[in-house]
Amino acid sequence: MSDKTDKIKYITRSCVDCGSCHCDGDPGVYPEFCATTELTQEMIEQVRTLYVEDEENSQVAINAALVEAEGYGRLTRIEEIADFAQRMGFKTIGIATCVGLIREARAAASVLRARGFQVYGIGCKVAAQPKTSIGIDKKCESSGVNMCNPILQARLLNEHHTDLNVVIGLCVGHDSLFYKYSDALATTLVTKDRVLAHNPCAALYQLNSYYSRLLD
Repeated sequence: MSDKTDKIKYITRSCVDCGSCHCDGDPGVYPEFCATTELTQEMIEQVRTLYVEDEENSQVAINAALVEAEGYGRLTRIEEIADFAQRMGFKTIGIATCVGLIREARAAASVLRARGFQVYGIGCKVAAQPKTSIGIDKKCESSGVNMCNPILQARLLNEHHTDLNVVIGLCVGHDSLFYKYSDALATTLVTKDRVLAHNPCAALYQLNSYYSRLLD
């Protein structure tokens, strides 16, 4: 038996293995491993109350649904962010950007400012600290001497009291640290993929052809 077969044999099935999406109203039945059918009514109700009884959760959920419903297939991501922020009554939007996408960040700031928002952005190399200062191996300087500083990005935006933070192209892991330390709600405008012009889905669309090696 091959290693690949062994791995498949011991997969724990979940939503990513579902071909039905009956929970979204599609015709069909729930598969035997469906998370929806395994939930207790008590758990469902506990989570539902978090949407209803927490004022911020309620506002976010309702306004996100309105943005989706009214802009479906019509608004671009940057327009959706602006629409959501306006519905939420936000005034100041923070941008946490990779310095490699500073032009895109500048363009995003222009769009948001045109819609009346105050915009405050922080680049990932803020403070200009060497990677070796936090124990990163010197060999990593091949992609730049100074470290990315997502925790400081978050703290500076927190000090500026931003209402919503927008991530533009932070590296994998660095974005995780930014979300961890951001006081404000955060959303992503650009997900970095240096190989695929920041369109990571391209690799997924081509799993049966050019990117079949990803399954090896």
